[in-house]
Amino acid sequence: MGKYFNITGVCIPDLHYMVNIDGRLAEIKRMVDRGDYFVINRGRQYGKTTTLHSLRQALTSDYFVLMLSFEAITEKVFENENTFCRRFLLMLHTTFQHEELGGIPLYIREECEKLIDTGESGLDFWVLDEFITRLCKESGKPVVLMIDEVDSAGNHQVFLSFLALLRKKFLERSTLVTFQSVILAGVYDIKNLKLKIRKDDERHYNSPWNIAAKFNVDMRFSADGIAGMLEEYEKKNQTGMLTNEISGLIRDYTSGYPVLVSMICKIMDEDIPGSELFPDLCSAWTKEGFFEAIRLLVNDTNLLFDDMIKKILEYPELYTMLHDILFLNQKYSFNINTFEINLGFMFGFIDKNSKNNAVVIANRIFEMMLNMFFLSEAEFKKTTDLTRLKNINQFTKNGYLNMDLVIKKFAEYYTEVYRDNDQSFLEKNGCKIFLMHLKQIINGTGNYYREAQTFDNTQMDIVVDYMGKQHVIELKIWRGAAYHEDGESQICHYLDKLKLDKGYMLIFNYNKGKTTGTKLKDVNGKIISETMI
Repeated sequence: MGKYFNITGVCIPDLHYMVNIDGRLAEIKRMVDRGDYFVINRGRQYGKTTTLHSLRQALTSDYFVLMLSFEAITEKVFENENTFCRRFLLMLHTTFQHEELGGIPLYIREECEKLIDTGESGLDFWVLDEFITRLCKESGKPVVLMIDEVDSAGNHQVFLSFLALLRKKFLERSTLVTFQSVILAGVYDIKNLKLKIRKDDERHYNSPWNIAAKFNVDMRFSADGIAGMLEEYEKKNQTGMLTNEISGLIRDYTSGYPVLVSMICKIMDEDIPGSELFPDLCSAWTKEGFFEAIRLLVNDTNLLFDDMIKKILEYPELYTMLHDILFLNQKYSFNINTFEINLGFMFGFIDKNSKNNAVVIANRIFEMMLNMFFLSEAEFKKTTDLTRLKNINQFTKNGYLNMDLVIKKFAEYYTEVYRDNDQSFLEKNGCKIFLMHLKQIINGTGNYYREAQTFDNTQMDIVVDYMGKQHVIELKIWRGAAYHEDGESQICHYLDKLKLDKGYMLIFNYNKGKTTGTKLKDVNGKIISETMI
């Protein structure tokens, strides 16, 4: 069997198509070389474990690498110092069996075995401390300790005591031999491990390991990195794909989130070919095939999306922030010390817009998935008086979306149902009402995302993907002619970017005596359909 795109577990170069991460490994190795203790904390399925395994191979010529994982550790291990220290030594002993660790003296291995057999009375952190010192002193190379899945231990006091031990040894390294470097990996940053057991409104920031160096290595995949992986795939499969175009689209929609990149590629390679519209690999690895892959991805379930929903339901503050960004165009300045922002960034759900320092959803895939989730919740909770559309087929012709009719029917519905509502309600809910209208029409066949993150709450720019064709819609509140002209210029910019000739403006005007209806306008060579309601 040849290589394939992997979305579960560790990626192995001989088995899986992979983005080259040599540059990332070189950056991390520099941190190891200078003796840093640090945490690789990123969102779920962000390539942390694959990075550790690759790093282990990159370090073995210069260091003894002890790679452990807390993934399968049970609650009983954390009952007291004895049970934790015994399990930790058991994991070390297992690691000693690796061939590349053969330089560790036999008596150190035997001492480890004796300590493991020590009864309840003799094994504690003091004993473990002394053993680590002897291990590091007698080894033929500097020792690097790597521990994966530390989240499994985060809500136990005995683990925090273990972190305190590592801190102590780091501070003593001028007089005692200790680990060259310690690398922990997990979703939660060390200072936020206590969030896993947060009760009611308590917020714990307990860090017995405050010697950790800041980890700034970018673990996202670049468009060039994705292109390199696709070029390897193309050499074998000869699909005729435009690798730069496809890699650019993948990067645009995922922002380089590793598992999302692999998911899209896997769908294009395995799920789409053989269908009516995409009979073979050549037709699948096209722009149209890419949009079909996006449709299948966001309309399916997976462990990443499941975990995301679980987290936003677990933390109401996070739920509110994400909802308000998506539907109220709420502006939040990015401040990592703010609880909700710190939480969302740690989980990988949000990012910082470098242009205006605003909080933004981390990538378009997450945005699409969250839109579907929130709108489905609104439907079930009946937070708006949405009328179920009849004859959905009227909005499509020859398989393509009739956006003019979509806008027209919404304007009629909105005017009929909401004309007597107060302005504050309409300003808050107008966008959401339109998106719920749109969802009924494109659900299961198309998706939409926000083209740009604006820094105010008066406009929102939406791009709809439907059967490989895109439509740009600007939703805005009327704020006068000058502001309106700025909006026209902006939508023309997006149309140029997407190589489209026509766009749509849906304008919510709350002034009395306004003139409603739709008119076509030529702006800078683009046709803008402007609908005032």
